[in-house]
Amino acid sequence: MHTTIEPGILYFGTPVVLISTVNEDGGFNLAPMSSAFWLGWRCMLGLAAGSKTPQNMRRTGECVLNLPSVDLVAAVDRLALTTGSAPVPPMKQRKGYRHEPDKFAAAGLTAVRSETVAAPRVAECPVQLEARVEAVHGIADDDALLKGHILCFEVRVQRVHVDETLLMDGARDRIDPDKWRPLIMSFQQFYGLGPRLHESRLGTIPEAAYRTPDVERARNVPTRMEAAAG
Repeated sequence: MHTTIEPGILYFGTPVVLISTVNEDGGFNLAPMSSAFWLGWRCMLGLAAGSKTPQNMRRTGECVLNLPSVDLVAAVDRLALTTGSAPVPPMKQRKGYRHEPDKFAAAGLTAVRSETVAAPRVAECPVQLEARVEAVHGIADDDALLKGHILCFEVRVQRVHVDETLLMDGARDRIDPDKWRPLIMSFQQFYGLGPRLHESRLGTIPEAAYRTPDVERARNVPTRMEAAAG
């Protein structure tokens, strides 16, 4: 039997992403979120417009999407209820957020240099995706109360860094889903993936069939050192 309900949120389960960006003063911000999905080498990110991360992304046009494994759950949780914004926005004040100027130190994580963007990667995350902002879309702009408060960022990945232990045996460019254990957020709680349940018919399609021109475009993006030298 089904029943009709009105839950406050509809977070049925998506991977956690730690988004790293550059602040106005050159420092780094690091924000956990889970409203994300991927299509090819593009990613859509849902963010509250008043937060520090979307402000940094709009100003710099870049970010790094760091994907933590289940082993990093404690570090991710240390970032909860913190914000890089000062003063703390009223909406976040009401939810108990506090200003934290050094998110990396607060989480106990390490910032390392990226190849193509100024935003740093998180050394401890087994997957790190350097990305450029390609478009910003308003969410719920049809509602007078919500208009301008929620944004969806379309970002294009231009470097993929992966811990080599996640690679499929004998395949340089494929991640083995049996080895990858992303941290999942479901209804504000942390979970992980269990073992594979069933062979997928979609899995018979060669992964190369999904490649888009963004892959070749990313390959031709110069590193920051190359761009500076040129």
